[in-house]
Amino acid sequence: MNFWEKITGSDMTKEMKSFESRAQKLPTDYQAVWERINSNLWQHSDFTGRNLMPILDGVLGLLEESATEGQSVQDVLGDDIQGFCSALVGEEGAKSFRDKWREQLNNNIAKKLGE
Repeated sequence: MNFWEKITGSDMTKEMKSFESRAQKLPTDYQAVWERINSNLWQHSDFTGRNLMPILDGVLGLLEESATEGQSVQDVLGDDIQGFCSALVGEEGAKSFRDKWREQLNNNIAKKLGE
């Protein structure tokens, strides 16, 4: 990735198009779950969203693999998609900009209080 791609975000646009073309090859129930996962995960992105690219790639790989094995999407992920996304983001350590600001504010307050 060169400097221009990083500034303009064209690298992420290419990657998202790649994800969408891969998702179009999934069965319809998997596509619906992909859309829900995709929308739930973006709540946990940093300012650029680059922290989610490996997570999205991994989830899409899981969906592709389980679809080729003939498993139902409920067997793989269960019914709580939002819980799955929260657990996934928590394991990967993806922090949103709100999380980073909250941590910075807590650190500043702790310094002021002399802790």
